Amino acid sequence: MAATVRRTSCNLCEAICGVLVTVEDGRVTDIRGDESDPLSRGHICPKAVALKDLQEDPDRLTTPVRRVGGDWEPLGWDEAYALVADRLLAIQREHGRNAVGVYLGNPNVHSLGAMTHMPTTLRLLRTRNRFSATSVDQLPHMLASYLLYGHQLMVPVADIDRTSYLLMLGANPLASNGSMMTAPGFGRRLRDVRRRGGRVVVIDPRRTETAAVADEHHFVRPGTDAAFLLALIHQVIADGRARPSAYVDGLDAVTAAVAEWTPERAAAATGISSEVIRRIADEFGAADRAACYGRVGVSTQQFGAVCQWAVQVLNIITGNLDRPGGTMIPRPAVDTLRGIGRGHVGVWKSRVRGLAEFGGELPASAMAEEMLTPGEGQIRAMVTIAGNPVLSTPNGRKLDEGLAGLEFMVAVDPYINETTRHADVILPPTPPLERDHYDLAFHQLAIRNTARWNSAVLPRSRSARHDWEIFRDLGLELLRRNPLSRQKLLASARLRLSPARVVDLGLRIGPYKLSLRTLRKSPGGIDLGPLQPALPGALYTRNKRIDLAQATILDDLPRLAAHLVAVGNPDDLMLIGRRHLRSNNSWMHNSARLVKGKPRHQLLMNPADLARRSLTDGELVEVTSAAGSLSVEVASSNDMMPGVVSLPHGFGHGLPGVRLTVAGQVAGASVNDVTDDAVTDALGGTAALNGVPVQVAKATAEGAPTRASGVGRS
Repeated sequence: MAATVRRTSCNLCEAICGVLVTVEDGRVTDIRGDESDPLSRGHICPKAVALKDLQEDPDRLTTPVRRVGGDWEPLGWDEAYALVADRLLAIQREHGRNAVGVYLGNPNVHSLGAMTHMPTTLRLLRTRNRFSATSVDQLPHMLASYLLYGHQLMVPVADIDRTSYLLMLGANPLASNGSMMTAPGFGRRLRDVRRRGGRVVVIDPRRTETAAVADEHHFVRPGTDAAFLLALIHQVIADGRARPSAYVDGLDAVTAAVAEWTPERAAAATGISSEVIRRIADEFGAADRAACYGRVGVSTQQFGAVCQWAVQVLNIITGNLDRPGGTMIPRPAVDTLRGIGRGHVGVWKSRVRGLAEFGGELPASAMAEEMLTPGEGQIRAMVTIAGNPVLSTPNGRKLDEGLAGLEFMVAVDPYINETTRHADVILPPTPPLERDHYDLAFHQLAIRNTARWNSAVLPRSRSARHDWEIFRDLGLELLRRNPLSRQKLLASARLRLSPARVVDLGLRIGPYKLSLRTLRKSPGGIDLGPLQPALPGALYTRNKRIDLAQATILDDLPRLAAHLVAVGNPDDLMLIGRRHLRSNNSWMHNSARLVKGKPRHQLLMNPADLARRSLTDGELVEVTSAAGSLSVEVASSNDMMPGVVSLPHGFGHGLPGVRLTVAGQVAGASVNDVTDDAVTDALGGTAALNGVPVQVAKATAEGAPTRASGVGRS
């Protein structure tokens, strides 16, 4: 057969880069960037090329399997659906609806079929024990948006293509491709900022890839970012540069709340001098187009909610919200905000620790204890979807124990990984190149308004099922076994709609009145233009106003103050995470093209900290926290702030029973084996993955357990 070139996009991360895929004799022979894509403009990262590896991965499951003892046996789809529905409903009849728990990994949001059909099926279970990667990632963004703008997913993004001053905290978009900010080709866009005479400033405990090319980088002690941000707000107001829009209330209350958060106080906590803090505040306040952007480093800590609120307040009071070159609200062709609830907080709480739900989900840090603690409401069965929480949520060993003791578990996942090895049934969906896609989530976070429909590049096999078909058929099976469900007619109708039909309806009622037919005629995507001012009309607050003085946040400032003066162990180091461009959380580590090159699993440590402990570069060390210990190789790095160490997120594969073919040798340990599930942000329950107190010492002869590399998803 002659070679054909198909246009599609890579939906492995938030960048949704357009790609050109060459197919010959039914196999992918080439993947390259699509220069005609209006958003990515030809940019791709190594993960896009690895779409071929996912397609051809011998470890990927293609039909359902059932665990029988220590072996896995193939299972027909209808038999699998019946078995899953019978077991889940039987456990709920005996122990109550909350006896079934659900965990959603972040690949779900990258899948059209999961977005359109999974929620309906999960609602049929009527359980309040729902968890997801949200509470180990972006929950503080969503909480701040809910409080200030009235909707959990109304997240302003930096209009980077027009900004003149970009301030970033705990963000490394050269590795992430822009997270909670869909900005493919970030490196080129960063260079463009500087060519325009703009300035880029990075605040981070590590000199990251992004910090290395910025105009300015300052180390900050982990967990103290909130003090730095509050001092910026204090200084902007003190300098008379506060100029919020007419629809903004609460400035006086904020002024009073930050009165004591002076640059001097912040300097003592953060390690950034008061002179630098004042200068950054002055530069940011004086810039005509400035944007402050904080990401996972400031979210996954004990004061993530205060940080993300402060990021928004800084943008708002300087007049940069809803201004070209500042931070703006995207206007996607399918208005996902209309189809997703505004959010709510504390409608119910977790059974054991009393942690509040947010947006219908409990914190992932509570998941293990809800399985291991006996009593009414104990989780006895789990549904995991595109997730590997044993590696990606706090205290993974404790969660591993909890999963091992379940009465039943089902996973919707293409791999037998560290989490799904505990499943009784695994239902594998088709890989990205075999399914249609429209990005419902990340157009809502994109720095430019675009739209594109991707038809499947390759046909699926007859025995395979798309994820939407899995949720449709499993949902219909649940309905058949529960005929009195009040949701039956509506749920059945929703499940029978195809994703293409859902997208077409969304496009037709959306702001541009497009259709799926229109998008099919432009397979390279449609450019809908730069971001445009939309406030206050687009706000979801009842009075179409923004109230800065949120009691939830302001009441938490005394806790912050007490935390900053608390005296810790002088031998402790502060542990932070990191991510790599060639990795995707806890999966894709068995792609030869991604794992080749220098090792990326080591614990990074400043040379002075190594010398102080009589450690040498490359030796095996033991890292110990309140949650446990692990052993890993240490690497000397001047990129680390003294007193801070870094271990990458998503490593630590190879527990017994994991099926994998290692294409590249990547040693490593799971950072979440030393992350304490008892420590969370009090506002929302976000896991404190950064700023973990640890001690590092020479490993014993045997060393703490380490895991070999394999596959998995977060």
